[in-house]
Amino acid sequence: MKQIYNFRGIAVVCTMAMLFLSCQDNYKRVGEEAVKKIYPRGVVEDFVLTYTETPEKLGSEDTGSSKILSVLSGPLRNDFEQLSFPYQTFPEGLLIEIFNEKNEKTTIEADFGVLYSKTSIVDLRGNVLIKGDDGKKLATSQMYYDRGNEWAFTQEKFTFTNPEDGTVMDGEGMDVQKDLKFLNAQKTYGLMLIKEEDKEEDKEEKND
Repeated sequence: MKQIYNFRGIAVVCTMAMLFLSCQDNYKRVGEEAVKKIYPRGVVEDFVLTYTETPEKLGSEDTGSSKILSVLSGPLRNDFEQLSFPYQTFPEGLLIEIFNEKNEKTTIEADFGVLYSKTSIVDLRGNVLIKGDDGKKLATSQMYYDRGNEWAFTQEKFTFTNPEDGTVMDGEGMDVQKDLKFLNAQKTYGLMLIKEEDKEEDKEEKND
């Protein structure tokens, strides 16, 4: 599949991004050597960005006649697009809603996120949760979502809940299709059956 073939390149980009954000320098610089603080070009509260099949970014209300592919929203967005390696941060969390050709919705939410504009990769951190239209759920602490290939992957521990066969799978490291219909786990710790009352709760939540 095309998505799988692109993993190596994606991994390189993500590694560069992590180094870019996490490198520390303990040497104290003064005067001209002092590192300048980077301020966002813009700050937006309670934002909603809608992406269509063109792909064209529209306002929160102007959806036009184009098919909506995804909606990105959250309480705060910091724009650092003026940098040579442009990105946007979502320090108070974000929600991504993704729609397929049948208009079925998959949601991805996290406590914090970074969108790298040149690569269309989103770094999601803290209580990351993917919920499919069919009730499947994937929970982890950190995940990368490739918006271009509509694929997600992580090296962290995860929990995958599948109400269709009544199982919960724990593992570490995996890549998954956006709608959770295909999941490739690197390591698993076994399956656990879901109790009947938990299944009923999932059904009620989906109906709501």
